[in-house]
Amino acid sequence: MHIVLHEPEIPQNTGNIARTCACTGSPLHLIQPLGFSLDEKHLKRAGLDYWSQLELYVYESYEDFLERHPGIQLWLATTKAPNVYSQVSYGPDDYIMFGKETAGIPEEILARHKKDCIRIPMGAGFRSLNLSNSVAIVLYEGLRQQNFAGLQETGQLRTCTYIDG
Repeated sequence: MHIVLHEPEIPQNTGNIARTCACTGSPLHLIQPLGFSLDEKHLKRAGLDYWSQLELYVYESYEDFLERHPGIQLWLATTKAPNVYSQVSYGPDDYIMFGKETAGIPEEILARHKKDCIRIPMGAGFRSLNLSNSVAIVLYEGLRQQNFAGLQETGQLRTCTYIDG
C-alpha cells in the first residue's frame, strides 16, 4: 500500500510517517509544496535511521502525481467523508492520501473523488487527529485486510527470571 501526503507542513509528522512507511514497506509520496526542507533535522530525527529503507517519491503538484500514476485506486482521508475507513476494501496496491495539517485535502480534489473519501470517526466538535496517527490508523487497517502480507507477524518475549523475595 502507498501513502500520499498532499502538501504536508510539519516535519516531525512527515518523519513519523516516513518511519511507519519504512517499517511496513509502504512507499511514501509527497506532493509539493512542502512546509519544510527534506534536509530538515526534525524530519530526519523523527524518521530515525530508517530513511535508507524508505521508498520515497516527491511530486511538483497533484496533477504531476496523477500523471505519473494513471488508473490507481486512490483513497482520500478527510473528516468530510461519508465512508468510515474500516468499511472499505483496500487492495495491496492502493494509495491513501492525507492532506496538510492545517487544511486537509483541498475541496476541489475531494469533489473529484467523492466515492473514494474515507474518514476516521471522532467525537463531536473535534476538527482532526494528528496526521501521523491518522496515517497509522488507516494504513494498518489496509494492511490487516491484506493479512499483513510481507510483515513479521510474531514476536518473542525475552525470557525473564523472577526471584521471589
